[in-house]
Amino acid sequence: MSKKPAIPKGTRDFSPQELAKRHYILDCIKKHFTTFGFEPIETPSFENLDTLMGKYGEEGDRLIFKILNSGDFINKVDDITYSSKNSKTLLPKLTDKALRYDLTVPFARYVVMHQNELQFPFKRYQIQPVWRADRPQKGRFREFYQCDADVVGPRSKWQELELLQLYDRVFHELGFKEIAVRINHRQILSGIAETIGAQHQLVDFTVALDKLDKLGTEGVIKEMEKKGIAVSAIDKASPLFALQGDSAQKIRILDNFLENSKIGIEGVVEIAEILDAVSEMDFKCIDLDLDVTLARGLNYYTGCILEVSPPNGIEMGSIGGGGRYDDLTGIFGLDGLSGVGISFGLDRIYMVMEELNLFPGSISHSVDVLFANFGAEEAKQAFSLCAKLRDGGIRADLYPVDAKMQKQLKYANNRNIPFVILIGANELASDTLVLKDMEGGTQTTHKSSALQDLVAQITAAS
Repeated sequence: MSKKPAIPKGTRDFSPQELAKRHYILDCIKKHFTTFGFEPIETPSFENLDTLMGKYGEEGDRLIFKILNSGDFINKVDDITYSSKNSKTLLPKLTDKALRYDLTVPFARYVVMHQNELQFPFKRYQIQPVWRADRPQKGRFREFYQCDADVVGPRSKWQELELLQLYDRVFHELGFKEIAVRINHRQILSGIAETIGAQHQLVDFTVALDKLDKLGTEGVIKEMEKKGIAVSAIDKASPLFALQGDSAQKIRILDNFLENSKIGIEGVVEIAEILDAVSEMDFKCIDLDLDVTLARGLNYYTGCILEVSPPNGIEMGSIGGGGRYDDLTGIFGLDGLSGVGISFGLDRIYMVMEELNLFPGSISHSVDVLFANFGAEEAKQAFSLCAKLRDGGIRADLYPVDAKMQKQLKYANNRNIPFVILIGANELASDTLVLKDMEGGTQTTHKSSALQDLVAQITAAS
């Protein structure tokens, strides 16, 4: 007995109906990426391992899918290294490539390699899958799509503002009424770590703080203690874990808390400028909130960071996020180039839109009209008219065989096809056709030569 096929955990097959909805989201995102002046690029699905390692922090590095070298790779490992069972020394012998973890690091690599071909500031968008060896759960997959927009070149606060506006435009068009966007600054986090005397444990501090939503305050405190951060330092920082008030009040509290931290005050000044500019912008659906606990665990962020939360009542992680990275290209040998970008989480946005019933009904069908098949001569006429409808931009199809009419109509219903065209012997003789509205049940007769009117009627209904 053959084994039942399966797919790896954390991956999915997509049906035509699901893909139609995903493409609806992607078309909206692409449209606004283009409107804002971003240009598309693509990079390989896998990169050299040393391109990716060390860019995402210790936890991120563990989630990178490594690709085994081709050939008899085990035979190339010496006995001492093999018997040590030390993954750090064994890994370079087994693999030198990996599936990309995100789109930002490959983009930085791309910029460095193609710097002489690019005009700066360079605005790019990229929509491709990424892979993470994570534990699958709701809204968390091992293979998923990211939709990124980034700009590299001269540093300007207007870039952050533009990206916030981009979020607003996309989510508004997708039908969201209110979207919460949390904002913070990595220099503020550095300043907090400095003020509490944990500046040398900044990575441990931010990685733990980034888990506040999952673990709660007590869980984060335990995580910090486990990382060796002093209890006195944690006690000094803990009032900030539940900071209340509007953005202006939070700015004043941070000014006082960070008064002796130069880097912290620099972050406060920059975030205050952005928030001040935002107050004069006409956002349609996003609500911006300063959250000093927002850390975003990726190591490459250096400035403003953003995270988009799903609407209230929906239990899921962020549906978007991003921030500024001032020295990521420097890792690859190109210094002095600032970058900032955001990402839309396609898979999670899809799940939220399903839960909120935000998809239009019109995208549930892939064919506008089906020609029924009554036999060879009738099908010949239907085939010719089907081609003409396609020339007019109508998604048309012909049922392939002259099955019972009940079966053909059931097929149209199951595929959510709104119209069926009937050309039987009488219609063939009179050069007419019958257009059946599958939802309303009405039928109208048309001359076969009057296709322009038919195209207009089907287009209006679709």
